[in-house]
Amino acid sequence: MMNNDQALREHLLSLMRGGNAHIDFDSLISDFPVDKINEKVECVPYTSWGILEHMRIAQWDILEFSRNPKHVSPPWPDGYWPPADSRADKAAWNRSIEDFRADLKAMEKLVADPATDLFAPIPHGNGQTILREALLVADHNAYHLGALAVIKRALGVICE
Repeated sequence: MMNNDQALREHLLSLMRGGNAHIDFDSLISDFPVDKINEKVECVPYTSWGILEHMRIAQWDILEFSRNPKHVSPPWPDGYWPPADSRADKAAWNRSIEDFRADLKAMEKLVADPATDLFAPIPHGNGQTILREALLVADHNAYHLGALAVIKRALGVICE
């Protein structure tokens, strides 16, 4: 029989990985056409790459805050988004994807570790816990994956 601590960790991991009620990262990104990553759709100020890079930066910041007392977060909001006019090539897109995946795996490892007290305040924070940070990762990623799914549809990549 699973105890409550194990059950909570498994629920958090499932939420962070996507699926259930949300699209998962790999399903959305796997067939995203690289030739469209710098295109904007009407009334959306970001490109697909801009959103992906924002997701990567924010997740990295949450991870580093969670495990590194010397981490300094980027300035808000400019440090969390690539410059509005920046463009990515295939290598930059793939680098963002791989870095995002690596940081997500590191956050999952932190959550899965039974030695991690999910409820203890992070010593260098101001009341945050690993539980809160894991939920923040899941929530932030789900929000922006939804935006990427809408952009993918608006770009004509998904026409179901």
